[in-house]
Amino acid sequence: MTGRPFAVRRFFVVHRPSVRGRARADRGALLLTGAVVAVLTLLAGAVQPLIRDTAEAAVQDAVRHSEADVRAHASLARDDTEDGRARHPGLAEDVDEIRRRADLGLDDELRDVLREPIATATGPTLNVTDGSLLRTFRLTYLTGSPRVTWVAGGAPGPTVAGVAAIPYGAQWPVQTALSEPVATALNVRPGDKIRLQDENRNPKDVTVSGVFRPVDAADPAWRLMPELLRPVGGQGTFGSTRMAGLLSPDSLPDARLAFGQDEMGVTVSFAPEPSKLTWESARTIADIVVKLKATSGSSSQYEGVLKWETWLDIELRAVAARIDAAVAQASVLLIGVLLVGVLVLLLAADVLVRRRTPALVIARRRGAGLADLFAELVLESLAVGVLAAAVGLGAAFAVAGGISWEWALPVVLAAVFAGPAFGTLAAARATRNRRVPANRSARKRIRDTGRLRRFVLEAAVVLGAVGALVALRQRGVAPGDGDPTFAASGPAWGVLAGAVVLVRLLPIGTGLALRWALRSRRPLAVFGAARAADTAGRVLPVLVMVTAVGVASFAFTLDVTARQGLAEGARRTVGADARLDVSPVAEASTPELARAIAAEPGVRQVITAQITDSARVGTPGAVAAPRLVITDRPDLRELRDGAVPALVRGDLGGRLEVIREGLPPVPLVNVGTAPAIGDVEEVVIVDTQAAAAAGLVAVPNTIWVNGPGAAKAARAHATGAAAQVYATVLDERRAAPLTAGLLRLAWTAAGVLLAFGLLGLSLGAASGAPARWQTVSRLRTLGLRPRDGRWVAVGELLPPALLTAIGAPLLGVLFARLAFGPLALRQITWQAADPPPVLPWWPLLGVALVLVAAVAVVVRVEATARRGRRLGEVLRVGSLDG
Repeated sequence: MTGRPFAVRRFFVVHRPSVRGRARADRGALLLTGAVVAVLTLLAGAVQPLIRDTAEAAVQDAVRHSEADVRAHASLARDDTEDGRARHPGLAEDVDEIRRRADLGLDDELRDVLREPIATATGPTLNVTDGSLLRTFRLTYLTGSPRVTWVAGGAPGPTVAGVAAIPYGAQWPVQTALSEPVATALNVRPGDKIRLQDENRNPKDVTVSGVFRPVDAADPAWRLMPELLRPVGGQGTFGSTRMAGLLSPDSLPDARLAFGQDEMGVTVSFAPEPSKLTWESARTIADIVVKLKATSGSSSQYEGVLKWETWLDIELRAVAARIDAAVAQASVLLIGVLLVGVLVLLLAADVLVRRRTPALVIARRRGAGLADLFAELVLESLAVGVLAAAVGLGAAFAVAGGISWEWALPVVLAAVFAGPAFGTLAAARATRNRRVPANRSARKRIRDTGRLRRFVLEAAVVLGAVGALVALRQRGVAPGDGDPTFAASGPAWGVLAGAVVLVRLLPIGTGLALRWALRSRRPLAVFGAARAADTAGRVLPVLVMVTAVGVASFAFTLDVTARQGLAEGARRTVGADARLDVSPVAEASTPELARAIAAEPGVRQVITAQITDSARVGTPGAVAAPRLVITDRPDLRELRDGAVPALVRGDLGGRLEVIREGLPPVPLVNVGTAPAIGDVEEVVIVDTQAAAAAGLVAVPNTIWVNGPGAAKAARAHATGAAAQVYATVLDERRAAPLTAGLLRLAWTAAGVLLAFGLLGLSLGAASGAPARWQTVSRLRTLGLRPRDGRWVAVGELLPPALLTAIGAPLLGVLFARLAFGPLALRQITWQAADPPPVLPWWPLLGVALVLVAAVAVVVRVEATARRGRRLGEVLRVGSLDG
């Protein structure tokens, strides 16, 4: 079989000398594009790995500073006999067995993030009856063998050796050891008995065997029962102080017999290991803990059954909420930077194509196909874009230790295909055979079609912004059923849509300015306004400037609002410039301590108060647990119908009463709203004298100090009290991983965006420079001075800059107000409610001044570059100025 050979048709032909020549001629513009791509890929590639590392640090920091142990409660085996109860000398071994069973009962994934378990066996709360007010005591046995040094006496011993039987209701003696602070508070020595009784007023025979000092007070075992080492202020009981005595394996069986059958229980505690928790595992661990608690048994019903409880799931979910908020806020900033960066790449491609259009037209007329030109331009932009992206991603890996490819992909695509698409389209338009129709209606139809296309594109941008903002307002940006990226793009889309509207308004404004200039007697104003009106239709430069400055204003607002919220949150936590929380053993010296602090230099105000957290306060519907504050308030000293006037924060009702153990309740009447004190939502404030008149005697345990010397004075008198300084709390919260990372990202994003905005101004000026300076040069032939020519150029470039300086910050602040609620900024500022947006006046004013100054700089640079051009060159019709 014969015939012509099969020919393979090539779709495009690359003319390598043309590629090299264009690249050499426009190397400055290509380097600028590569620099933009490198910066964007650096940010896009590094932010997500940095967020992941920051989130893990936040999880570990939250767990490290929380009381989130996983605890298993169990009851001891019954010791009943026919005639009474039996002493079991191996009771400590039973406690160890419960500890082992609890360890085996954990899920493997949960067990991997927990430390070794420590078991405690504790008796019921006993009241100290030595005449002191409201002090409690508990006998406690600890596994883990925390080492101690005996200051006096020795370890507790057994009451009898081996097994013994006692009748029901008999009092059984027990020995215990005390730490030095507890022994001092009880005023006892080895051999002394502690005067104790249970809630039924039955006395207990407890003897002090020795006084110890811990070898390592930071041992994890002591953390479970801090009252073993020192008296601790109680919660839930008004004005109580908690203390405890240490049992040994020999005295534990005696302590069991000293109480009722079910009054001593065992608790196995597993402390989480922060370094083993990650962002990804936090939610999984929280779900496992919830399932563990839901399926645990009740130790009050079945002997030996473990009942699990922990706050770990709540802590992990809380930090997960903070991480979600921080990721959302970071995503908003990153999307804004990438959106503006893509617009800058489009503008750079447009400027480059305007310079190349003559060369592309010549190549087209010499026979180059559109596919050939597109392939050549893609080859060039691919080399620039891929090389710049590799540099940016390499820098991102060096900075963050990882790379996020998906965020960098849009940047690379824009860098590779924007220039070739614009260039091919320009060559096609310049060489097409279609002529302008002579028919007026046909020409109008062509114009209307172009306007319709632009309207559809702008409408799509506006509708996209509306959809993103609606999604943001309705569901927020927390992980849910769908991808939150679209919702996170709401502020950036909104600013872009606002920029589209402002671009539409710019020709109207320049047209009005031209009409005003034509009526004036200032020819320079006419020339400048005419040039401004002629170039007002250029969309991309103004779009880049307004969007960049608008998103930068959003970032500035986010930063200033977050910092103000942090300051207010820290002020609410501390309550003053400094606060002293007096230890229970030193409460009697609080007035003297307050006077000493007031005498320090720089102290302007000292206020004392008794603060009781989780006080029992009866309300019309139930018993609440607000923070009860008793302090000097002269405005609350007048008793009303036998009730103590009180300021109340929270929905507690109008009539309240303070419930006291063994004493009649003290009635309160709500007369106003209490200020926020600390981070709790429910607060009750009463006056000291009014409370004392009603029988509610208060012993101050808190000192608030204000003044420039408050911090120094509080630290100097912190013996017997814990000092909390406002400046220190604020610094700690600012340095928290999520907060510090977000604030750094806000400033970084704002800086990059402002640079992109100035770059948009420069590129827009460069694209119009040939026509602008050709006009100015021709005006110079009519007698215009060089200085006047610069003023004409300023008149052309100033309207877009002024529009950006005024309109863009308004857009940024507007969408900050709309977005801060769904973005849950309170999670970062440690506040109960979202902080109101704060206007960043100084940054916005600085941006406006920089934009105006940039116009002057651009005009000066252009004038300097064209100073040596001869006037005859610009008089030739059809001359091209590169």
